[in-house]
Amino acid sequence: MSKRDELQKLTTIVADTGEIDEIKKFKPTDATTNPSLIMKAAQMEEYKHLVEEAVSYAREKSGTPSEKMRHFITKAFVNFGAEILKHVPGRVSTEVDARLSFDIEGSIEKGREYIKLYEAAGIDRKRILVKLASTWEGIQAAKVLESEGIHCNMTLMFSLAQAIACAEVNATLISPFVGRIFDWFKNAEGVDSYPSHEDPGVKSVTAIFNYYKKYGYKTQIMGASFRNSGEILELAGCDLLTIAPKLLDELEKAEGAVPQKLDASKAASLNIERIEVDEQVFRWMLNEDQMATEKLSEGIRKFAADTVKLEKQFEGSILQNAG
Repeated sequence: MSKRDELQKLTTIVADTGEIDEIKKFKPTDATTNPSLIMKAAQMEEYKHLVEEAVSYAREKSGTPSEKMRHFITKAFVNFGAEILKHVPGRVSTEVDARLSFDIEGSIEKGREYIKLYEAAGIDRKRILVKLASTWEGIQAAKVLESEGIHCNMTLMFSLAQAIACAEVNATLISPFVGRIFDWFKNAEGVDSYPSHEDPGVKSVTAIFNYYKKYGYKTQIMGASFRNSGEILELAGCDLLTIAPKLLDELEKAEGAVPQKLDASKAASLNIERIEVDEQVFRWMLNEDQMATEKLSEGIRKFAADTVKLEKQFEGSILQNAG
């Protein structure tokens, strides 16, 4: 059997793409998108109708040009999510505008708006994960949304402090970014690579997994942002792994056994200190972690920039003849 098939026995595989053709090809359980992936997919002729429908939706809305642009982004993200859900049996993650990363109320309203649009399209909210940045504000927004039965996927996660705070508010899912952690340490330490078991991103997710399973948190862990298949196989046994098509293809072509590396039953017996994370502790722990601080900030900026690019690309169509 392929390593992808072997891995799927241990871990739920999620496709990290906005391209429906890739999802059809790999048949993952779930799918996740982000502004960068949506922007890439929006350039493709086969998804033109999804974007055009979002343009029409925004043009019909009253409000300022900036409000119309926000409507466009929201509807475009939902349109891609709804299309993806035709091809996966599980859930799709839809990201809240990164410019709301420090806005609790704005994030809550955007999450509610996503669910309203999905439900209007006949899609059950159980199949939607609202993606929020793992800032303190994003986590507080998740607390409210989860209390309303809106499930959240906490993204841009680089530290145990973020992971604990998310679990404490009963977030449905977290997405620690393996590859981006790898990138930072590779640059900081001046090395080209690490053995997979010593990869800083792998070690970070392993620590989060063991902490969660030790203390019985229900929040699921979905390793994300991989740079190579070695990182993926080193996390076999994680609740979920979201994998880009290129690496899914690599795993599909490789054969051999995939041993389980993460094991909840073993984590329960580990000697791990419990950490009580309130806002002060969260901010201090994050501040003391240079990598997590820099990568969180950078990630927010990049997702925001890609959202702005998407807006600018269709700005003319949306605001044409708008009063």
